[in-house]
Amino acid sequence: MRLACERNGGARRLRDRPNVKALNSFGDDRDVSSRNSCRSPRHIEIQVLGDQHGNIALPATSANVSIQRRHQKVVEEAPSALRRPKRPARPWVNSAVALAKAVGYYSAGTVELIVDGDRNFYFLEMNTRLQVEHPVTELITGVDLVEQMIRIANGEPLPFKQEDLKINGWAMESRLYAEDPYRNFLPSIGRLTRYRPPAEIALDDVAVRNDTGVFEGGEISMFYDPMIAKLCTWAPTREKSIDAMRMALNEFEVEGIGHNLPFLSAVMDHPRFVSGNITTAFIAEEYPEGFLGATLSDEVLDRLAAAAAAMFRVAEIRRTRITGRLDNHERHVGEHWVVVAQGREIPVRITADKGGSTVQIGDRKLRVESDWLPGQTLARINVDSAPLVVKVERRSSGFRMRLDGADLKVHVRRPRAAELARLMPEKLPPDTSNLLLCPMPGLVVKINVEVGDEVQDGQALATVEAMKMENILRAEKKAVIKAIHAAPGQSLAVDEIIMEFE
Repeated sequence: MRLACERNGGARRLRDRPNVKALNSFGDDRDVSSRNSCRSPRHIEIQVLGDQHGNIALPATSANVSIQRRHQKVVEEAPSALRRPKRPARPWVNSAVALAKAVGYYSAGTVELIVDGDRNFYFLEMNTRLQVEHPVTELITGVDLVEQMIRIANGEPLPFKQEDLKINGWAMESRLYAEDPYRNFLPSIGRLTRYRPPAEIALDDVAVRNDTGVFEGGEISMFYDPMIAKLCTWAPTREKSIDAMRMALNEFEVEGIGHNLPFLSAVMDHPRFVSGNITTAFIAEEYPEGFLGATLSDEVLDRLAAAAAAMFRVAEIRRTRITGRLDNHERHVGEHWVVVAQGREIPVRITADKGGSTVQIGDRKLRVESDWLPGQTLARINVDSAPLVVKVERRSSGFRMRLDGADLKVHVRRPRAAELARLMPEKLPPDTSNLLLCPMPGLVVKINVEVGDEVQDGQALATVEAMKMENILRAEKKAVIKAIHAAPGQSLAVDEIIMEFE
């Protein structure tokens, strides 16, 4: 029997039509359909533990997994932001218990629901296994879910009752994917030339955990799922857990592949996420044109400019030593500079002492303290006693600096050099409008056209597969195929030419 909830919440019988999607997915064309639409939907999960003796316990009331893309979860947190402390359990929690008991379930499992803006809830599915986001439940309860699964399978009863379980603090999980956010999150493969997660800690007021299966020097292949790590943080409150995640993401160093660390950092700073007002449409609504990088506020940019000036001074002192000018070398560095970042020119004056530097920006003086040395790729800096963690790469007349989802070219120039730099023409990117380039590393599955074919806007040209995803590449305008450089079965790199147009 097929049932569907109409907008008034009632149910009606559907005609006996075959449900092709259900049949293909589950081998069974029977289904239960929820409302045609759901206002402000949030994706909620409830972790269940059941033993073989009829005992059911919920290690956590619910977790929010609403930050997702293509139905793939990206950020999870527990408890859910819908949770109201010191209030009775929400009705969906009681329903999850009733469901597990009704089917005599044992082992770990996850009941998945949609909760709308009016707190109505709808059953999605129950996963009869641990979920990827199970660490957030473990962090707020202290229950080792893997251990309990093994003990349950061995026939042991649960060692606790529901009333014994308490929720402590708040946990966040960010999924690190080998996907390039600047290319619409297309998969990325290659060698991890640098893979250095933040240190794992477990203190009274903060914890950092990283579940991963990759290592520096390892190869990220096109044949597997793109998730390479689960970075988790815990703190007594949601606000402090987000702060811990911001810092951990800035400390996470990954090089050699495209990855979504910048996007994850941007989410942690997004006002809507910080407020807890998140739905499954968050990414589509807040990033309709895709992720283009975060924009730093003027306050953060000033702090970054002060840090860049102090670091550039250290690098310049090193340079004068290398050139052999050892006598009073600091006098060659100078005090006045112009920092250029994110389209802003920020004149600074820097003075140094044995404890650090003082950088003046306008009427404001910022105290900069750091033990950073040239060649180090991660800089931990205190600017006016507030921590700043920046990924750093030396560039001509400055640095590439990455933090909080922003990826900036930061130039530090003398005032005269900055004046001349304004006169330099901007280098334009090459014209590739007559080429179809491979947008990601992948395997060519199909070429849909031949040389001489006239194609229309939107027509399928080729299919490229990577990381369990098939991507259909389409024509962006009417054209004639001039040449084809790839064939089915061929592996391509990013931006490798697939075909040319006349």
